Amino acid sequence: MLEFDTGGTAWVLASATLVLLMTIPALAFFYGGMVRGKSVLNMMMMSFGAAAVVGVIWVLWGYSEAFGSDIGGVIGNPFEWFGLMTMSVDDVSGSIPTLVFVGFQATFALITVALITGAIADRTRFAPWLIFAGLWATIVYAPLCHMVWGGGLLGGDGPIASALAAPMDFAGGTVVHINAGVAGLVLALIIGKRVGFAHEPMRPHNLPFVMLGAGLLWVGWFGFNSGSAVAADGLAGLAWVNTFVATAAASGTWMITEKIRDGKATSLGAASGIVAGLVAVTPAAGFVSPVGAIFIGGIAGVACALAVALKYKLGYDDSLDVVGVHLTGGLVGTVLVGLWSTSTGLFYGGGIDQLIAQVLAAVIAIAYSGILSAVIGFAIKVTIGWRVDQSDEISGIDLAVHGETAYETVGTGRVAER
Repeated sequence: MLEFDTGGTAWVLASATLVLLMTIPALAFFYGGMVRGKSVLNMMMMSFGAAAVVGVIWVLWGYSEAFGSDIGGVIGNPFEWFGLMTMSVDDVSGSIPTLVFVGFQATFALITVALITGAIADRTRFAPWLIFAGLWATIVYAPLCHMVWGGGLLGGDGPIASALAAPMDFAGGTVVHINAGVAGLVLALIIGKRVGFAHEPMRPHNLPFVMLGAGLLWVGWFGFNSGSAVAADGLAGLAWVNTFVATAAASGTWMITEKIRDGKATSLGAASGIVAGLVAVTPAAGFVSPVGAIFIGGIAGVACALAVALKYKLGYDDSLDVVGVHLTGGLVGTVLVGLWSTSTGLFYGGGIDQLIAQVLAAVIAIAYSGILSAVIGFAIKVTIGWRVDQSDEISGIDLAVHGETAYETVGTGRVAER
């Protein structure tokens, strides 16, 4: 029997648990607090439903697609470890059991799928979302994961690496955030705007939920980024410190941007800035210095704070700012690695090759996710449809879709309007 690094194994197991916390309950609370009171259960259920679908798919074929033997640089062999039936408890990945790595990566797949739900809140039927989640995890997420981390064309042996430099993505700038952000934008355009968008107030119904969710995301993200070192070592420590300081910087610059623009720094802005910083530092966490992380987080806070307003100017209804925070923050972090990487970055004498490689990787991720997300989204629209009835959207999607309400007025049994 092989000797595993027991410390590293324990750390990755703990990290996997922290990343699971990021979806349930952290993202569920963060998104649930941001919607109106009549759709909070549906919003939270979309994260729970994603867990039910993605968890099974990952074990059956998702992990094999992502980390199986390379097929054309785009996908792994989906049957290599189908159902993990040929995987032994003694199999090793690096210095940890392969099954531990499987579990860690499963939580990445889950959070990526769940992030998309924020773009389509308040108007989406539950069953079409579950179907999309399964198809998207299979057709979009797992192959892009393979391209970046599984030996595919965006990895260290791919064509970009051969011509320029290996694209850097420590924990998911392209795989998770650009991927989910593009999918969210595509679905928002396909499904259409909420009734009353840009004409009626659609304020978060529970800001303490939002702040609780953001705080839990910050805690869970240490597993997301530090766990991606796949060892309990100095690299994990660097990722932890970078994750902490970039997030602090982003929350601060978001609030400063709000104060200058609107005259007040808000709790929603502080919470959103936390997520923006977490997103931006994700691709960079193990490649930059803490000072570099401060710059990346600070820039992301400003960029994302400004980007969330674009939906009103451009007319797309990204309900909970998946595009403004995850797509924008993912792009900021992915590209800025090319400047602040301490090994190959432009600011450290590495030349421009790394920066170009980062831009190319981001563009490919946008194109791949955008095209295939559109195919899946349109297929669902023309077959079973996405939208709830307009009357149900107005009266309350929770009651219409799930037969439940989160808040009831005493004596009426009806949802309290928020």
